[in-house]
Amino acid sequence: MSILILGLILFLGVHSARIFAEDWRTQTIARVGEKRWKGIYTLISLAGFALIIWGFGFARQQPVVWWTPPTGLRHLNALFTLVAFILIAAAYVPRNQIKAKLHHPMILGVKLWAFGHLLATRTLADTILFGAFLVWAILAFRAARQRDRAQGITYPAGTLGGTLTTVVAGVVIWAVFAFWLHALLIGIAPLGR
Repeated sequence: MSILILGLILFLGVHSARIFAEDWRTQTIARVGEKRWKGIYTLISLAGFALIIWGFGFARQQPVVWWTPPTGLRHLNALFTLVAFILIAAAYVPRNQIKAKLHHPMILGVKLWAFGHLLATRTLADTILFGAFLVWAILAFRAARQRDRAQGITYPAGTLGGTLTTVVAGVVIWAVFAFWLHALLIGIAPLGR
């Protein structure tokens, strides 16, 4: 479990610089340069991500089971995850109404994904993993909205075409992940149990 926790500290820690240390982040980028900052950020993120995968794999070998979620929560998680994939797509598809309205759809997608998985999973490692991502997403969204207000940031209006592209992309990627990649990469078929 300690490897999983270390990975979460590294990965979510580096992703929390804008939540807890915006001024320090800005000063560090000015001092070391944007490319070096991004390089260090990427290395720490990758190391944390690798440790999360490794630690979670170890934790799954001897799971500490909290409870057995009802089937309905697993189905609800599938719906939450579908919406999360659409929100994440909205962060990348230009000129969509979802991003225009929500401003930070990727963070909201992470929040929904983590919350759904927290409801639908059953072990201590699941709770630590998804709980950490949920807390991070709540704090990150609040910080991002505060930055937007402080800086007077506005988001361009979306178009119907951009929004439809976002929804289709999110649904297609979700379907590929839910019906094939989740089982291949994680070893659990979420819609096949």
